[in-house]
Amino acid sequence: MTVAEVNQNLSNERYDWGPTANEDRHVNDPQRMRRLAEQAARELEDAAAEDVIRWATETFGDRICITSSMSDALVVHLASAIRPGIDVVFLDTGYHFPETIGTRDAVSAVYPVNLVNVTPSRTVAEQDADLGPRLYGRNPDLCCFLRKVEPLERTLKNYDAWITGVRREETLSRRSTRVVEFDPKRQKIKVNPIVGWTSEQVDEYIASNGVLVNPLVYDGYPSIGCRTCTLRVEAGADPRSGRWAGTGKTECGIHV
Repeated sequence: MTVAEVNQNLSNERYDWGPTANEDRHVNDPQRMRRLAEQAARELEDAAAEDVIRWATETFGDRICITSSMSDALVVHLASAIRPGIDVVFLDTGYHFPETIGTRDAVSAVYPVNLVNVTPSRTVAEQDADLGPRLYGRNPDLCCFLRKVEPLERTLKNYDAWITGVRREETLSRRSTRVVEFDPKRQKIKVNPIVGWTSEQVDEYIASNGVLVNPLVYDGYPSIGCRTCTLRVEAGADPRSGRWAGTGKTECGIHV
């Protein structure tokens, strides 16, 4: 199904508020946003990632962004080809590996995107002074909330939808993720264009298109978060087993 056909099917639920309208307009009609997400999820379930992104960017215009952890630039590569200048939100926690910061800078230089670097309300030093050192070890949920979740929610107030690189095969909690979803907590539409891709498809696309990849991926870190909470993973192990190892924690809170 083409984007034009999808949009024709969604014509009664098209998102037609312009970017100059009241920025809280999505809050005023969350049911409409929910209906749009549900119908788009049905229409786009088997669509190519490019068509999902094209629908999303045509629908939301400047009120959509990409969020990227900078493990790779696959979604950035896809989206920037369709909508050059799209905002790419990076959560600069203060705890990232130098390689991740380097990948962020390379993405900003190589792709036609607007890199939005988001920092927490407290620096690491301020957080240590207020809450004690190494909060990530004592209360990783709170640390993730303060350095990832809250900064993202603050930033998403500028948008009505966001594009992610979430894939179903990554964790059990992501198995039921749909290609388009309504996030009731944030009252935003969340677009997951590669949700059905396998690791093999990801690797093939990256190799075929010369996509930028964080060098840590090739050094035993298939899933990359903060350096304080990410370990190398043995070959053949769960790719996310190096995240918060030994804590039972599997998500930072952004995608739950």
